Amino acid sequence: MKIERFEDIQGWQKARELTRLVYEATRGEAFARDFRLRDQIRDAAGSVMANIAEGFDAGSDAEFIRFLHYARRSASEVQSHLYIALDQGYVNQTQFKEIYETAAEASRLIGGFIRYLQSESAGKKD
Repeated sequence: MKIERFEDIQGWQKARELTRLVYEATRGEAFARDFRLRDQIRDAAGSVMANIAEGFDAGSDAEFIRFLHYARRSASEVQSHLYIALDQGYVNQTQFKEIYETAAEASRLIGGFIRYLQSESAGKKD
């Protein structure tokens, strides 16, 4: 499948799912009152999507790859914030696992895309 829009990128699609799950979990009463953590985890999830989209229009593979690395870091940030949410009782173990695994899958997809772009760029130099 040819990628014509950032929405075609599997990593972005998984990041969208991650963001939906994070927003759903942060609507809980206790979580919603912890404004700082709620906003941080929401921002991190949204950043996974946003960095992929922004990088898509960056103009070069090298620049796109840089933004994809930012997206992966944001997915890790979501995972880290999740531990705080779990420890505070804001999410249960089931929610934690679903969100954590979705972030991990987004990161894997993004990593695969980075490797693909790097190999494509290396092939262009030959």
